Parts: sequence; C-alpha cells; structure tokens
Amino acid sequence: MNALAHIPYGCWWSTPFARWQGSLSDLHSLKLAAHVARDALAARGIDAGLVDYAVLGTTVPQKGSFYGLPWVMAMLGAEGVAGPTIAQACATGARILASSCDEIGRGDASVALAIAADRVSNGPQLYYPAPSGPGGAGEPENWVLDNFGKDPHAGVPMVRTAENVAAEVGISLEEQHEVALCRYEQYQAALADDHAFQRRFMILPFDVPDPRFRKVVHRMTGDEGIHPTTAEGLARLRPVLDGGTVTYGAQTHPADGNAGMVVTSAERVGDLTRDKGISVRILSFGQARERVAFMPAAPIPAARRALAAAGLEIADIDAIKTHNPFAVNDIAFARAFGIDTGRMNNYGCSLVWGHPQGPTGLRSVIELIEELALRGGGTGLFVGCAAGDSAMAVVLHVGDPA
Repeated sequence: MNALAHIPYGCWWSTPFARWQGSLSDLHSLKLAAHVARDALAARGIDAGLVDYAVLGTTVPQKGSFYGLPWVMAMLGAEGVAGPTIAQACATGARILASSCDEIGRGDASVALAIAADRVSNGPQLYYPAPSGPGGAGEPENWVLDNFGKDPHAGVPMVRTAENVAAEVGISLEEQHEVALCRYEQYQAALADDHAFQRRFMILPFDVPDPRFRKVVHRMTGDEGIHPTTAEGLARLRPVLDGGTVTYGAQTHPADGNAGMVVTSAERVGDLTRDKGISVRILSFGQARERVAFMPAAPIPAARRALAAAGLEIADIDAIKTHNPFAVNDIAFARAFGIDTGRMNNYGCSLVWGHPQGPTGLRSVIELIEELALRGGGTGLFVGCAAGDSAMAVVLHVGDPA
C-alpha cells in the first residue's frame, strides 16, 4: 500500500481533556499548546529546528490568534517555520493531517508538525458593528454557545441533526443508551493498570500552569469531568428535545485540551521514530457533506471515499475510531456498513472523553494507532462528522517497516 506520508512511531501526544469550565478553562489555548509541544518534542529527542512545515488547527479564537501558527512556532523556539492556521470545525484534526501529508507529498517539506488546540471554555463574546442599522446598533455573538445552538444554514441546533438521522434510520432512545454504556465500558480499558493505555501517548500526570506559565497550580491525573455511566442512570434521562430520542447521556460534552503529531517523509521517518520495528503510514483521506441537517450521517460517505482511495473495503479494517458527538453517529455508521457497534472505539472515544473540537480528531487518530500497535499491527479507519453536515475520514496502516 502506497503511503501519503509517514508518522514516526511515538511522535505524538495529547493533554488530558478537561470538561469545559474545568482545570484548563483559564489558559490561553495557543500558549498552552506551545508550552506542551515544546516539552513533548524535547522529551522525544526532536529538535524543533528539524521541523520545516507546521500547521495549527484551532476553532475557537483566542486573543492574538490572528497570528496563528507563526506565533505558536515562535513560542516553541522555531521562528523560521511558517504554515497555515486551519479551522474546519470538528474535522480540524483530520484536516491538519491532510495538510501535512500534502506538503510532504509535494516534496516541500520533510518534517511537518501538526498541532491542534482549543479552549471551548470562556469562548469570545463578539460584537459585529452595523453603523447603518437601526440606531447604529450592531449584533453580538457568543462564539461557542450561539453556534452550538443554531446552524446558520440549516437553522437548527446540532441535536436536531441527530434526531433527524435517528428518525430516518429508526434509532431508539434505548439503543442509543446501550451504545453510550458500551462506550463508557470501553473507556475503562484505557484507565486500567493506572492508565496504561493512555500513558502510551498522554502526558500524565499533567501539571496545569497558571495563566502566566510561571508555576504549577494543579495536577491532572487523567481526563477531567467524565460522569460515571450506568444503565440505571441513563434510564432516568429524558430527551433534550420534546418528542425526541437523544438525551444528554447519549451525546458528548464540550472540553478543553490540545494534541500534536509529527508527520514525515519516508526518508526522515527512521531518524525520528521511537521504535524502528513499527511503521505508521497514512494511506488516504475522505471528505463528504450530507443533506442539510443530517450531520451524524456524513461520516458514512466520507469513510466510503477514504476506503475507495486506499483500495480497501470495510472488511479490511482492523480497528475503527469515530468522533461521535452523538451515539446516533455510531449506530447509523454500523448499520450502513453492516458491522456491530461494539467493534468500534475500543479504549474510548469523544462521546466519553469530550470534545475540544480542534484536537478531538487528532487524539482519536493517536488512539487508533496505539490500538493497532498493541494488536501487532493492522489497518485502521478514523471518521468523524463536523459542523455543516460534513465529515472527514482517515485510513492508516501500522505494521513492520517495509
């Protein structure tokens, strides 16, 4: 299988994710991402000076984020590196990997750094001037809550898109709760043996700095703000929308955090990998857009395109990870491909550990790679929906070096 680019094994990281208004809610997301990436690169013996391309994925503006990627690289000590800042809602993590692969594939770079960072907590309150409006009054926007609450094109909140798919496919509240409980149980495997799975990639414990990054004010020992999920607890919940099927127990929660990954050419991967016995190759990407207000169904055509581009079928896939803001996503996907929902999302997923938007997909890809490495190799698929009834998918392979 031809690779678009290579990922040196172990050259990735993620902070724990914190439910919004938690331990990371006062930290500037780009400053925190640079702080984390600088230490993560050093811990892996990678000189930031080796990076010749970088891309930042972020979806919630922070003060000074106009300067985006160049500012982040300057904070890391790599002032000579340029690159774009990309926002593609929940597909941002997959998109920055695609951008890195494009640059590597064209021969314009040999070592790329993909960083994703968001703080959904305390999102900006914007004011759009309108001098010609009545009395000259402008229009305010709560960047996070207003956009969660209404797609300006579809005219509905995101939860309505889940209800639309549930109604069309015939997905009950009870079935959604079964999947939510299964996902929570799968996540427990990532916490076993003192977070053994998560320690393969997550910075644990994570020392939370103060907003000036001068001292440690808190220590996170894992993802924060995850509520225990039980069948009895789920049974007490009622749908968010009148007459609907989607409860708060069958959807994710907003979160804060960041993640990073190094992407290289075939010639450079051997210099940076932490295990020369394992190769990680990105094979393909897929993108799709569904009908208006059917967002949770968009991963289905995106996955089909990524599989077709790699010359594979779903039966060739050994592990599947999804960004699933709703349990509806996984049920619709499983039915479309004729697979069992329990086959997906070993060790957890965003339905459980939360959704900081930009970093969500990147962490999922990292977990997918580590799952494949634990099983001795194989081919994996990541897919997830995004605002605007869209989705992106990634196919990759973990195995012996060619």
